[in-house]
Amino acid sequence: MSPTTTTTTYKIDPMHAATSFKVRHMMVANVRGEFSGVTGTVVIDPSNPAHSSVDVSIDATTIHTREDQRDAHLKSPDFLDVEKYPTITFVSKKIVRTGEGESKVTGDLTIHGVTRSVTLDVEGPSPEAKDPWGNMRSGATATTKINRKDFGLVWNQALETGGVLVGEDVHIQIEAELMRS
Repeated sequence: MSPTTTTTTYKIDPMHAATSFKVRHMMVANVRGEFSGVTGTVVIDPSNPAHSSVDVSIDATTIHTREDQRDAHLKSPDFLDVEKYPTITFVSKKIVRTGEGESKVTGDLTIHGVTRSVTLDVEGPSPEAKDPWGNMRSGATATTKINRKDFGLVWNQALETGGVLVGEDVHIQIEAELMRS
C-alpha cells in the first residue's frame, strides 16, 4: 500500500496580497508600482513539493504607480492594453524545494496575451497561524525578473541625451497571505 499524500489547499486573500514591480525610468531611477487585485489558489504538499501547485490571477486594471497619467498610459494599448487583456496569470508547472522555507516555482506567466515560462524564487510558506476569526493562515513572498519585451510590451521613447524612457527589465514581487480552504 502506498503512503497517503496530504495536501493543504489555500486561497490567496486578496485583501492581504499585492504584486509590486519596479522598472528603470529614463535610465536613472526606478519607478515602482503595484497591482492590488491578486487572487488564486496554492496547494501545498510538504512531503513532496512536486505535487504542490500555484495558480494566480492578477487584475491588470488595478495597476497603481501613484501617478494617474502614467497609470492610464500603462493601461493603454501601448503597454498592458487592459481592455483587451484585463488579467495577468501565473500557473505553476514545476516546484522544487531549494532550502528550508525556499523554493523555485517555474510556470507559465501570461501578460498582454503572451505566455512565457518564468521561475519565481519563493520564501515560504510561513508556519500557519490562526487569525481572530478561527481561520488558518500562512504567507509567502515570490520574486522574479522579466524582460517586458518578451511579453509584447515594446513601447518606448528615445531620450535626447541617449538611452530610452522605459527600461526593459521588470523586477516583480508578490506578497501573499494564504487562507486555508
